[in-house]
Amino acid sequence: MFVRGITKIDRQKFEQRCAIKFCVKLGESATVTYEKLQRAYGEYFLSRAQVFRWHKSFLEGREQVEDEPHAGRPSTSKTDDNVERVRSFVRSDHGLMLRMISSELNLNRFTVHHILTQNLDMRKVCAKMVPKKLMTEQKANRRDVCLDLLDCLEREPEFFSCVITGANRGF
Repeated sequence: MFVRGITKIDRQKFEQRCAIKFCVKLGESATVTYEKLQRAYGEYFLSRAQVFRWHKSFLEGREQVEDEPHAGRPSTSKTDDNVERVRSFVRSDHGLMLRMISSELNLNRFTVHHILTQNLDMRKVCAKMVPKKLMTEQKANRRDVCLDLLDCLEREPEFFSCVITGANRGF
C-alpha cells in the first residue's frame, strides 16, 4: 500500500523488499539476491543483514511486503503546526542555521532537519535552506530573462563579448 506522505527512502526500501520477494519466488539464494540489489540500487540498498532477514521471512511463507509498525513513542513534534512554524521561520530568513531554528522554536534539531528536508522539500545550499523546486513565478522570471537575453543576442551578436563577470581576477 502506498501512502502519499511516504519518503523516497521508504519507497526504495519497499521496492527492494518486493525485489527480495521476487528473487525468493525464483529460487535465488540470499547471497545472490543481496548482490543483485547491490547492483540495481547502488549505494542505496538494504544492508546484508536486512536482505537476509527479509529473504528468510519470504522463504518461510511471509506474503506481506510492508514493514511491521515499529514499537516506540510516536513523534509528537512533527505536527502540522510545527511544520508551518518552521516554514514561516525559514521564509523570513533563509540564512538561519539549524541550531538557531531549533532553539528559537524549541524543537529538536533532528526534528527541524526532518521537517526541512522531508516535509518542506528543502536542501542546504551555501549555508542556506532553499526550496528544491522553483516556484511558478521564479520559472516564469527565468524564462523571461532568457528570452530577453536571446533578443539582445539576435539584435547585437557581440552582446556577450562585453559582459563582465566576477570570475575574472585579472583586474
